[in-house]
This record gives sequence, structure tokens and C-alpha cells, in this order.
Amino acid sequence: MVGLVLAGVAIYVVAGRRGELSGAASILSHLRVGWVAMAVVGEAASIVAFAALQKVLLSGGRLDVGLGPLTGITLAGNSINNSLPGGPAFASVFAYRQYRRQGADEVLAGWTVVATAVCAALSLAALAVVGLLAAGNKASGLNLTDVTLAILGGSLLLGFAVWRTRRLATVVGWAASLIDRWRARRSRPDTTKSGAGPDSGPVTNSVAGMTQRITEVRPNRRRVATALGWSLANWIGDCSCLVMAFLAVGSPVPWRGLLLAYGAGQLAANLPITPGGLGVVEGSLTIALVAYGGAQASTVAAVLLYRIISFWASLPVGWVSWAVLVAQGRASSGDDEGDGGRRPGRAEGHQPVPA
Repeated sequence: MVGLVLAGVAIYVVAGRRGELSGAASILSHLRVGWVAMAVVGEAASIVAFAALQKVLLSGGRLDVGLGPLTGITLAGNSINNSLPGGPAFASVFAYRQYRRQGADEVLAGWTVVATAVCAALSLAALAVVGLLAAGNKASGLNLTDVTLAILGGSLLLGFAVWRTRRLATVVGWAASLIDRWRARRSRPDTTKSGAGPDSGPVTNSVAGMTQRITEVRPNRRRVATALGWSLANWIGDCSCLVMAFLAVGSPVPWRGLLLAYGAGQLAANLPITPGGLGVVEGSLTIALVAYGGAQASTVAAVLLYRIISFWASLPVGWVSWAVLVAQGRASSGDDEGDGGRRPGRAEGHQPVPA
């Protein structure tokens, strides 16, 4: 019902902007095909870069997955994220299950989902800060300075927490040992009063195994830098699609406000208002770019072309990828039952750690 109300508001707003839309439609009917093709290449490069990011993070747990399957997972996850209410949650669950099918254990799959989101947030915030510096005083007029810096600070804190998983695991292990001692004292009060008792219990053993696995999974600094580089390449590739869209409609690129407007648009896409930020991204991008000197009709046309390539065109491709991955998963489940439940392709020595 909220979606229907928002759609009604969007239709009402669009109906009052027929002049801009008719001008944009006229511009879109005279596109430069070469730049449109380059925009498609930029978006494809962005998707492959995000798949490479996941590959680097999975390799931190000594699991080698090809770019092909990870590109399919990325496309399917994007379509889930951009089509369903609460899409990011569904996309994360889907990615987790696909990592497991590729041979990751529970710890590695969960850690990769979290680390991927952290890398994406950090690199986007860094890109927006660069745009903030390039935009100068006009950024304060759009009230984007405080928001951008707050998101950067939150992303840094989250990244630090993920990087310091070893210390967090130590604290959890200490808490687990307290739980085991309490359980032992409850079950054998006479023994524990004398100071005797088990050095470890089921909770401690389970947490110890998980702690050891997390320590193994955590990548070194070189791998972290590589992951952040691929994450930044993902955003740059997508932003290049927007640049090529301006060139495709024959409009000059408002370079000074481009990165800041792009960062604001991508942050708006993550707001839980519409799936994939539909309507929100277009509006925020257009307003910011026009404020930095973009012509109104050509900016609307460029943003619409960018969203057609990056949002609408990728949806059917992603859902086809989802169908293929689901079919492969069902086929492999049937093969596992025929082989006595053994999952092919699981890395030796990376058995699931009990939760």
C-alpha cells in the first residue's frame, strides 16, 4: 500500500513536469549510439568489478571462485535488490546461499556478505568526499556536507569493527567460557565449589572453532587494499555510465558537481522508500546536477538514459541469472543426494563450523 501511494505521488509530480519530460524525450530520440555503447561498457565493467571484489574476499578464506559465477550472483543480487521491497535483505540472503553452494562455510559466507557491504560503503563515502571537495561552497547549499561526512565516519567505524574481528572474537570467547562455567556450576554444584571444573565446555568449544576460522578468514592488508580498489572501481564504472549518458545526449558534463551528485544519488538508492531507489535516485541526481550548471532538459534526459542502462536493462538479465543459479543449485542438490550427501567443490579443510 505504501508503494501504491508513493507511485501515485510520483505520477502526480511527473504530470506537473510535462515540459521537462517532453524536452527530454526529444533529446533521447537523437542519441549518439557510440556513447550509448560506451555507457553499456562502463556499467558492465562496474558489475565485473563488484564480482572481483567478492572473489578477493572469498580468497581470504582460501576459496577460489571464478569470476563467471560471481558475476551471475552479482547480477541476480542486483535484480533482487532493485525489484523487491526490503531488497537488500533478500539479496544478502541470496548471496550467502550462493557462496555456500560455491564451497564457502558458514563463517566465510557470512563474513563475505558483511565485508562486501562495508567495502561498498567505504568506497562510496570516499568518492562522495572527493566530490564534496571538488564541489566547494555549493555543497553546503544542498545540505550534503554533514550527511556525507557522517556517512564516511559511520563507514570507517564499521570497517574498523570488521577488521578487528580477532579482538571481538576474543571477547565473545571470554563470554562463552563464563556461560560454560555457569552451566557447569548449575549441573554440578559440589564439584565446582571446590574449584574443579571443565576448562572448556560446548559453548566455548564452538566459539573457539569459529574464532579460529574468523582469524583464518580475515585478509591481510594487501588483500584489503585490493578489495577496496575493486569496490572503488565498481562505483567509478557505474559513474562513467552516467558520464557517457551526458555525452550520448550531446550535453556537457557538469564535472564540478558530478561526484557529489552521484554519491548523493547512490545514497538515496539505499533509502527504504522504493525498490532500488526508483524515482528517488532520478530526482536527487537531476536536482543536484542542475544546481551545478547542467541544462535542465538535457540533464533529465541524461539521468533517464543512465537509469535505463544501469537499472531497467539489468533487471531482466539479473532475473535470468537468478533462474540459472537456482536451477544449478537444484541440480547439484540432486547430485549430492545421489552421492550420499557429499557436496562437490567444497574446499578440503573448510568444513562448516558449528554455530
